[in-house]
This record gives sequence, structure tokens and C-alpha cells, in this order.
Amino acid sequence: MSSVYVHPIATDSDQLSQYVDFGINLYKGNPCYVPPLRSDDMATLSPEGNPAFDFCEAQSFMAFRNGEPVGTITAIINRAVNAKTGRKQMRFGWLEFIDDAEVADALFDAVSAWGRERGMTEIVGPMGFSDLDPEGMLIEGFDEMGTMATIYNPPYYPEHMERLGFRKEVDWIEYRITIPDGIPEKHVRIADLISRKYNLHTAKLTSKKKLKAQYGQAVFELVNEAYADLYGFVPLTQRQIEHYIDVYLGILRLDDISLVVDADDRLIALGISMPSLSQALRKSNGRLLPFGWYHLLRAIQGHSDVVDLLLVAVKPEYQSKGVNALIFAELIPRYIANGYKFAESNVELEGNGNVQKQWEYFERRQHRRRRAFVKEL
Repeated sequence: MSSVYVHPIATDSDQLSQYVDFGINLYKGNPCYVPPLRSDDMATLSPEGNPAFDFCEAQSFMAFRNGEPVGTITAIINRAVNAKTGRKQMRFGWLEFIDDAEVADALFDAVSAWGRERGMTEIVGPMGFSDLDPEGMLIEGFDEMGTMATIYNPPYYPEHMERLGFRKEVDWIEYRITIPDGIPEKHVRIADLISRKYNLHTAKLTSKKKLKAQYGQAVFELVNEAYADLYGFVPLTQRQIEHYIDVYLGILRLDDISLVVDADDRLIALGISMPSLSQALRKSNGRLLPFGWYHLLRAIQGHSDVVDLLLVAVKPEYQSKGVNALIFAELIPRYIANGYKFAESNVELEGNGNVQKQWEYFERRQHRRRRAFVKEL
């Protein structure tokens, strides 16, 4: 008889706090782990804080042995994705566990039973509720510090996935890019040519209030268009768009944003980045209080030599036409002025050649790879 007991977690109780804390505590002392902002994870896992619950069903589970927590996992059914793909697929996310086969087995037994009860025939992950949540299990780059937007895990995680009979569904890769001393000459020429050919220019952003009011809706509508065919993506709903405008656009630095618009001020492309919060999250241990806010505020204000590239999107009819050059021609001088030395690309699908091609004029190294694993239930 198994000594591991798996308990469903209620999202409106102290159990969810213990659930989120388990993963953070598991990595104590690991120099590569970047904890999530604890309050963000609490909100994401709760129907009250996450509008994706409008089309998702989820249940978090926590494993215990002798009264001590030993693992966590969240089961998710994204009905919008399943309607798009025609698959009866459930996701798993927020997976954390000690290096113990009995614990891993118990966690996946619990989520698999939950999915089968709801008619699902496949399980895939790690994935979140939407494409803007962290996704993909690290399979290369365990000695590289993670980012706020990605998952960190030790090498034994993918070993257990293979032991459990999971196989590769899709891989993402990540690059660490060296910020050049100036705009690459090729970008200067292309930016000038594209600007004149299509009558495009970069928007002048004078305040965060203007960013949210004038371009907030358009930013996420463009994401919906540009990402439409990417793996696992379904369009953000209006409630999600309003949530992301409210929660995220207000904390961005205008210096780290480039919006390309046409003669009618229609948004054509965007590059949204922010100073890396990795070190700040490590110092705060994922908590705002009592002093975590100070470390995070300093990082947001630009006290970092690394910039995280969060979103790059181009309207479909302008893709592969060099519009990205306008984004980099605007951002690179700002990156240099703000003291950034490196950029983190964050996740890119390994088969997305158009995205990876945009780095060809930069010094870079592919330093992490992560995977979504799939298995029949």
C-alpha cells in the first residue's frame, strides 16, 4: 500500500498557500531557480483571480507522506483549445515533487483519474491555463538561471516523465542574446526601407495611461492575430484582455516597449520587454512583503543588466517583411542607454523559424530547451 496520500486543494483556503509555498521551498539554495511572484500564482490558480476559468476547469492536488508535503500538480481542461483541436486533452501544470517514483506516480494517478472522469483521453504538460502562462519542462540548461516567465525544474523531472511513459509533444528553445554596441547595419537599412515602403513608424509613448487607453486593447488583439496558429494557443477573451491590461501594462517601462503603427495609427507590430526580475524574485523569495517590493521595484525601474523579451508580435500580413527591424532599431539604443548587456528571448517553438531568424544578426547562444510531454490516459 502506498505511503503517499494525494489531497485535492481548495482554492479558497490556506491549502492553496501551502501548495504555492511547497515549490518555492523545494528549491531553497538552488542558484538557478527563480521563484514565481507568490501572489500571481495564488491568483492564477483561483477562479476569482483568473478569467481563464471562464473556459477552463481545473483542480490542484498536493501529495503528502507522513503528514509532510512531498509534491504538487494542477489538472486543467482548456475547453477552448480542445474545441479548436478536436482532441480530448487535459493539461497538467505547477508540477513539483521530490525525487521519488512513488510520489510522481501518485500525483499523475490523481490527475489522470480526474481527467478520465471528465472524458479526457490524453494528458499533456506542463502547460498553463493559457499560452501566456509558463509552459514546458526544462530538459536542457539546468545550470542556467531561469526567468520570471519560465519554469525551472531539476534533471530528475524529465527522467520520471519518460519512466511514466510520456513522450515528446513539442519543444521550445531559448536564447541569451548579447546587446550590441549599436544597431546592426542590416537593421538600419531594413528599418528605413520598410518604413518608407509601407508608411510605418513607431508610436511615441508619453505615459503609461496613454499606453493602456490608446493601445492596450490593440496590443492583445494583435497577440491574438499573430499567435493564432501557434501550438496550444486560443484567442484571449475580452475578460482576459482587460485583466492583462490592468495587471501588466501598468508596470512596464515605456523605454522597453516599441509599437509599430501605420499611417492610420493602426498597430502593426510590437515588442514588449522589461528588466529581468530574476534576481529580485530570488532576493524576495517570491513575496512582496515585508521587503520584497523593494527588490522588485528596483528591478522594474531598470536596475538590471538583463532585459526579458516578453512579447514580439507582427500582424500576419506583415510577417516576413522585415517589420521587426523597426522594433529593434528603436529598442537597441534604449537598451544600451539603460545598461542592458544581455536579453533573454524566453520560449520559442523549435520549429518557428521566422521568430528565430530575427536573432541572426545578433551574438547569441541557445542555452535552454524545454518540452511538453504527452501520454494517452
